Amino acid sequence: MAKESKSAQLQIRISPAQKAALECAARKSGLDMSAYVLNLVLPELSNTFLAKVDACRDQEAIRYALADLNAFLTSLSAGELLTAVSGAPTSAPTEFAANYIAAMVEQACNRAAVLPPLWTRSVTPLREPYFGSALNSLRLYLLTHSPPPFRNRNIFIDSSIGGQV
Repeated sequence: MAKESKSAQLQIRISPAQKAALECAARKSGLDMSAYVLNLVLPELSNTFLAKVDACRDQEAIRYALADLNAFLTSLSAGELLTAVSGAPTSAPTEFAANYIAAMVEQACNRAAVLPPLWTRSVTPLREPYFGSALNSLRLYLLTHSPPPFRNRNIFIDSSIGGQV
């Protein structure tokens, strides 16, 4: 996805009550006012994100779906990222997928220097640790080198090759 610079401004006249309602709704969604309104008016980024999350339902192809989601999130500018992930996925196929997706969104937000959406906090971390390798000799390495959003969710992976998670 091409990154567009934002050099135009749009002004609309609204009542103070409407402005307060928009500010409240934006704050509840964890977005600034511009990202919130853009997401309402131009939902294609959000729809793309939700479609890629939905693709994670296919357990046989989940690795490819997660890689595709990662590539999508990585391609977005900070504003586009906030717009895309503003809507919480209605449900994830598994507890693992929900945590992995939330961790990817948090990681993408960290890289873009923006706050992750509030919905990521509602995803309860895994009870049992998940290691990206079955080799016991790699566990210590994975425990110490996993990106923080993944570690916080009890997922231990290595993202050093190509930066993919």
